[in-house]
Amino acid sequence: MSDPRPVSKMPQRIGLVGATGLIGRRLIEISSAGDEARMVGIARREIDLPEGARVEMFVADAARWGEVLAAVRPRALICALGTTWKKAGRDEAAFRAVDYDLVLETAEAARDAGVPNMVLVSAAGANARSDDFYLKTKGETEQAISKVGFKRLDILRPGLLKGARKDDLRPVEYLARVASPVIDPLLPAKWGMFRSVDADLVCEAALGLALRKAAGRFVHNNEAMKRAARDYRAKAQIQVDS
Repeated sequence: MSDPRPVSKMPQRIGLVGATGLIGRRLIEISSAGDEARMVGIARREIDLPEGARVEMFVADAARWGEVLAAVRPRALICALGTTWKKAGRDEAAFRAVDYDLVLETAEAARDAGVPNMVLVSAAGANARSDDFYLKTKGETEQAISKVGFKRLDILRPGLLKGARKDDLRPVEYLARVASPVIDPLLPAKWGMFRSVDADLVCEAALGLALRKAAGRFVHNNEAMKRAARDYRAKAQIQVDS
C-alpha cells in the first residue's frame, strides 16, 4: 500500500541582497513563517536578524557576491538594494553607485553564477527619461537589468511603502504614510501608481514571482503586485485578515 501521508516539500532557496532595508527584513520574516521559500541573504557586513528568522546569511565584499551565489545556487535573486538621498550625502554619484552600479554588478554576477530569475524592487514612476534624478536612475537601472539576460525578470514598481523601518528615520516619508489614507483616494488616475502600498504585500509578491517559471520580462504596479501577493498567500496557505 502507498503511504497516505503527504510528502513534505523542501523550501526553494531565494537569494536576497538588500537585507537591511524595510523590504529585505520583511522578506526574511515572511519567508521564515512559511515553507515555500528560504532566503539566502548576502550582505557586506553583519546584520541584526529578525527574531526567529530562518535564513542563511553570508557576509562578503560585494565583489565576491557572485562566488556566494554560485555556491548556494538559488532559484532566483531578489534585489532590494537601494540607498537614500540623505545616506548618499546628497551626492548624485554616491547615490548612483548603489542604486545603479551595485545593482547592475550584482545582477551580472548572479547571471554568471547561473541564477535564472531575478526580481528587482524598483519604484513607481521609474523612467530613464525623467527629469527627476531619483526616477531617472531607477529607470536607467531597469533598462540595464533588462539587458543582462535572465530567463525571467520581474520588476516591481511600488508606490509609497508603508511599514516600520528599523534604525532608518525618514520624517517626510513618515508624514506621507500618515496622510496616505486621505491623500490616496484624492490622487487622479494618472498618479495612481504613487498610491501607498504595504511593504508586506510587496514582499509576498516578490516571493511568489521569484518562484514562477514562465520566461519573460514583467513589470508590476501596485495592482499587479496585489494579485501576485494573493497567489503567494494561497500557495503558502498564509492566513490574512478579511
